[in-house]
Amino acid sequence: MTGQQTHRGTIHLEDAEIIAHTAHPGEQFVLTVRAPECARTATAGSFAHIRCDADIPMRRPLSIMAADPVSGHVEFLYKIVGRGLQALSRQPAGARLSILGPIGNGFQTTADKPRKLMVGGGVGVPPMLFLAAQLAAGDALDKQDSLVLMGSEVPVPFPVQASALAANGLDAGATHGLSELEDLGMPSRLASLQGYPGVYKGYVTELARQWLATLSTAQRAATEMFACGPEPMLAAAAQVAREFNVDCQLCLEEFMACAVGGCAGCTVPVYGPEGTAMKRVCVDGPVFAAEAIYPPD
Repeated sequence: MTGQQTHRGTIHLEDAEIIAHTAHPGEQFVLTVRAPECARTATAGSFAHIRCDADIPMRRPLSIMAADPVSGHVEFLYKIVGRGLQALSRQPAGARLSILGPIGNGFQTTADKPRKLMVGGGVGVPPMLFLAAQLAAGDALDKQDSLVLMGSEVPVPFPVQASALAANGLDAGATHGLSELEDLGMPSRLASLQGYPGVYKGYVTELARQWLATLSTAQRAATEMFACGPEPMLAAAAQVAREFNVDCQLCLEEFMACAVGGCAGCTVPVYGPEGTAMKRVCVDGPVFAAEAIYPPD
């Protein structure tokens, strides 16, 4: 079955109203739109293809950070990269955007692995926040024994506080997390090379390695890992997961034109028992098993 057939009837084209659009340091923006059909079926790891401006026909893919099927609101976090997102950043509240979504296969969680390690870097943070919120609302998660790690070289555009929730084994400099996750009872920590107060000075995958190193073999067997971010971070996350024999899923970021499987412009090699196949990030992914993207040498 092709990707187009698999997703037939699940991707919606909507004329979405901008509810809020706020600027943050580091040319970051949080965009909230009303897109009820997208909000109804969005899952962590899925994305939307957005027309940024009437004069720019090529859409831009943005990971979904939150979706509320009751209000119909969908939230995105993006950083200006190129002409399209620069144009999007100028769109005011009340304006309307053409949105195609939700697109792609999201993260698949396993009920018998209640420990979750979520690792996001840069614009890979939004899927982790969506996943954390989805998991916190369910009953297949041990929140106190799970962890959300976020890396960013610009200040995160969310309230941050010294965490009251334990995250054993981490560097003493990693003391702060997101207030939103704190309210959910979900431990979180931040990493950056910039030396921000309360933030681990280093790579976010180093924090992941520190935390996994504290777990017993049985605890690791009950752990699964999820990651989204730039390619070097994903490669490092896959290596960390392999080092500790932990199942891991990666959400890929890739340039794409149509985002619905027609142009095959976002294909990546995916490795399996029967050899290598070229898969489309948009409809075959964007989430793949880590070993399928970064197989053992």
